[in-house]
Amino acid sequence: MLLIGNGKVITRSAACPYLPDGGVLIEGEKILKVGPLEELRGAYPQVEFVDAKGGVIMPGLINVHTHIYSGLARGLSIEGYSASNFLEVLEGQWWNIDRHLTLDGTKACAYATVLDSIRDGVTTIFDHHASFGEIPGSLFAIKDVCQELGMRACLCYEVSERDGEEKCRESIQENADFARWAKEQDSDMIKAMFGGHALFTISDKTFEEMVKANDGMTGYHIHVAEGLNDVYDSQKNYGCRPINRLLYNGILGEKTMLGHCIHISPAELDILQETNTMVCHNPESNMGNAVGCSPVLQMYGRGILIGLGTDAYTHDMLESLKVLLPMQRHNACHPNVGWSEATGMLFKNNPAICARYFQKPVGVLEPGAAADVIVMDYKPFTPFSDENIDGHMLFGMMGKNCRTTIINGKVLYKDREFVGIDEDRINAWTMEQSKKLWGELSHRTY
Repeated sequence: MLLIGNGKVITRSAACPYLPDGGVLIEGEKILKVGPLEELRGAYPQVEFVDAKGGVIMPGLINVHTHIYSGLARGLSIEGYSASNFLEVLEGQWWNIDRHLTLDGTKACAYATVLDSIRDGVTTIFDHHASFGEIPGSLFAIKDVCQELGMRACLCYEVSERDGEEKCRESIQENADFARWAKEQDSDMIKAMFGGHALFTISDKTFEEMVKANDGMTGYHIHVAEGLNDVYDSQKNYGCRPINRLLYNGILGEKTMLGHCIHISPAELDILQETNTMVCHNPESNMGNAVGCSPVLQMYGRGILIGLGTDAYTHDMLESLKVLLPMQRHNACHPNVGWSEATGMLFKNNPAICARYFQKPVGVLEPGAAADVIVMDYKPFTPFSDENIDGHMLFGMMGKNCRTTIINGKVLYKDREFVGIDEDRINAWTMEQSKKLWGELSHRTY
């Protein structure tokens, strides 16, 4: 058993939202009790104690859309790359990178992403992977890293026709093989979705093959209307808009999550609502790629389950939250909108998305929930409670405030040091892989 205490506890539970001096008692992989620290210490005097040192004890953060394959891109400059539109961003950088990723490169990307996520207090990730340099076994390589480091993850592979029929077939097979494995394992730590790139790189024939290979095992995780390419392609070649194409191909539903959904119509919003399809919003990436602003407020108003991801622009969910709110206000030209939607996406909707895949509740500290707990180094100088915690999150905290991360009842990061993880060894090996990748992309030696 494990007791985390000596801090302010934010539970995100309606039953007991805040304890000024509380504790979280963990037994195995679940939370056993949440209550006043003095009572818990009295009842369990011999339990191992994790000292929050006056910080904030809260549920682990959730990232519902990231890209592990971008893990080695930090600081990279590809000679001749200077994108002037979104398609050039894809072709010149991201597709260029993933075409050079081997299984070792994929594994190195996974190490980099997972370690950074743990440092930033992220305890669950939904990843959307692409490594067209070597497809077979790539999801299993990522799974191995997640299991080694202790990350809770839902994984898929990005089906696309952009590199020809053989690569497309391999990507469909990788999704199917991994989804079958995940279903057989029935682990509450590793789940599978069936991935697809953007609609303008997927024909109806490929959608048919995806649905057949999936055979109802899981939902789909697909980029939709991130750029106008999807809209133009769907209307020109299929006579309908992107969401209609997905509906006609049997892709939508409560287990499916669509990334971005920027350029969609009110009628398409109605379809998402009626089919109970999920959406993930990635504000920093959308701004960085200059593709537009997703109609988040309209989706929220219609009751569409929309969560917050990062698209791997960052691994810091609080950073993403800080961009989401002013982006929506700027787009709406109103300084008084978006607060409840922005915080609700991260702290309510992301756990709700997880609930469609994982068995134990996450994103909440209450008995029976998954033992995913973080401690934030944050000593407020203004009043602090559950009534204003979101204001402290938005204007006071960052992911780098995280001092301790516990996932599935295991302490992985304590007082800013990894526990049972040889960070230096992993970083040294990852550096070797990044130098190989950079050398191939830039035709030089690093």
